[in-house]
Amino acid sequence: MKRLQIKITLFFLLVLASCQAIKTAVYDQYSYQKTTELKVETLLVMDNATTSFEEHKEMVEKVLLDMEKLKEYEKNKPNNEITFSMWSIMTDSEKNLASGFFKRWQEKQILSPVFVSESKKQIEEAFNLLIEYEVKKDKTSKDNLLAIISE
Repeated sequence: MKRLQIKITLFFLLVLASCQAIKTAVYDQYSYQKTTELKVETLLVMDNATTSFEEHKEMVEKVLLDMEKLKEYEKNKPNNEITFSMWSIMTDSEKNLASGFFKRWQEKQILSPVFVSESKKQIEEAFNLLIEYEVKKDKTSKDNLLAIISE
């Protein structure tokens, strides 16, 4: 009987240890809501990039600030390295996602409609992957985000 208890205890310890190695942050309604809001706001602000940056500077700054706030929130959630890494890329002005787009707009002052359209597709896809990962937390959505992060 005691031997059976030891085996059961060892089994549960092994299960617990294996779960610790593959931990992923649980679904977070706030993260989902804010990411969805930022997607809509970012894409709407991007629509203005065919006109002068200076006219829309405050809107751009607000979106970028909101992204930084969410990145900081994601940074402090346990087992959330993937989402935080993706937000780090989204807010990096040297990358080709949201912050990089806004930096280019500021530098050029006006962007071509074709460039804006193609950039919106790429940035919308990045947001969609973040949203999908937040909702599903499955291997496929994780792999899709990791593919962007590792580029």
